[in-house]
Amino acid sequence: MAGLPIAPRSAKDDEVTQSFFEHSTAKRVNTDTVIATALKKQYPGLELVIAPNWRVDLLGYASAGFASFTFIPDGGGDEFPSSLIWKSYVPPARRIDGNPGGLAQDVAFGKFLYKWNNVEFILYMVDGRDGTAAYPQVRNNYLLTVDAHKADALIVAAGQWTNDLHDEVWVFDGGFWQKSAELYQSVAKASWEAVILDPDMKKAIIDDHLSFFGSRDTYAQFKVPWKRGIIYYGPPGNGKTISIKAMMHTLGNLKDPVPTLYVRNFVSWAGPEAAIGQIFSLARATAPCYLIFEDLDSLVTDSVRSYFLNEIDGLKSNDGIFIVGSTNHLDRLDPGISKRPSRFDRKYFFPDPDLVQRVAYCKFWQNKLAGNKDIEFPDELCKAIAEITDGFSFAYIQEAFIATLLMIARGTESVSGAASDDEGWDMASSTDDDLEKLILWVEIQKQVAILREGMEKHESV
Repeated sequence: MAGLPIAPRSAKDDEVTQSFFEHSTAKRVNTDTVIATALKKQYPGLELVIAPNWRVDLLGYASAGFASFTFIPDGGGDEFPSSLIWKSYVPPARRIDGNPGGLAQDVAFGKFLYKWNNVEFILYMVDGRDGTAAYPQVRNNYLLTVDAHKADALIVAAGQWTNDLHDEVWVFDGGFWQKSAELYQSVAKASWEAVILDPDMKKAIIDDHLSFFGSRDTYAQFKVPWKRGIIYYGPPGNGKTISIKAMMHTLGNLKDPVPTLYVRNFVSWAGPEAAIGQIFSLARATAPCYLIFEDLDSLVTDSVRSYFLNEIDGLKSNDGIFIVGSTNHLDRLDPGISKRPSRFDRKYFFPDPDLVQRVAYCKFWQNKLAGNKDIEFPDELCKAIAEITDGFSFAYIQEAFIATLLMIARGTESVSGAASDDEGWDMASSTDDDLEKLILWVEIQKQVAILREGMEKHESV
């Protein structure tokens, strides 16, 4: 599209640039009006379309390969710079992976030639934050074009892309929804094979979720709201969180993937009620979706209880929303949450594992260590370890294995076999003398004894 008046002779001749920087030297009030007025004055023959960047990430959309953009310098040597772009170093999310980090750009004011579907636009990106830095930034895209309909179509396409998840999970934290690739990658490693539960309970949980998302027509046929809520409860360390992650993985890999919305807290600069409103607003917009509230008892305090219950079961439709809440303390939940169906319809109890489940968990570790030639882990050892860990949660058994493996790796003095009587370790629990020759068995008995002593002291406090 030739002939667009892209670049004035210099930054001084660009009235938009001049207006922005002159305006920034004093108290800024309604920056949008200043910029829009300057743009209409400088480009009287073009249509102006304005879109907020947080809803329409035009540069991100282009960087993903759906459009292109080129920075337009307006010359130099004048009293105003042609742009205001900050470059910063972004450290890696996980230094342990060897990622050195990278360079990021933050555009406060910039001008670009933007191309999409063979149509050219002039794009100004302007940070219009007015007032103090305590308020969220308002960064707008100002699109100039000869055809406003083309700009509208671009905004719809880029807006849809911006709102979609791209190997990410929605996370609500500190008053804002954010896309988390890190949580997505963590969930991608989760599987039901690693979840040790009663088989009937595991099947019921999986069926509960899958049948819900596949039964919209059934709910409509019986004229009941297409929504569901469940609560995972029980002592800590017994599979509630890993079950949630495994279900996130399952739902994300369906033929029609179900997006996950994970709530970390109700903290917000506008108050917890506003946070709850934002949470359910996105859930309704994203539905069908999976909405997660971990540690529900710490989230829903007395001050927000009424507002939370109204959002779950009030006048607004929550069709397509499957809510899961978890708690270590069911007794701390308000009865309106824990005992009333239509809000949370079903509760699943995650107890400390019984002997069969402890054996199954030891077999899980047996498989993990199968490739380690330094560790002998025969089948009979699974039952032996399960028998001495009665009353342990899965988390405690995991700690026993980890501590044991670390001690073995450090080459402790017990590699020669069983501990002597004066060391104070009870070795009588094993009736198979062959087990006493296994370093894994010798060491794990010690770690179990240490953990049990700590548990008993904690319970006596």
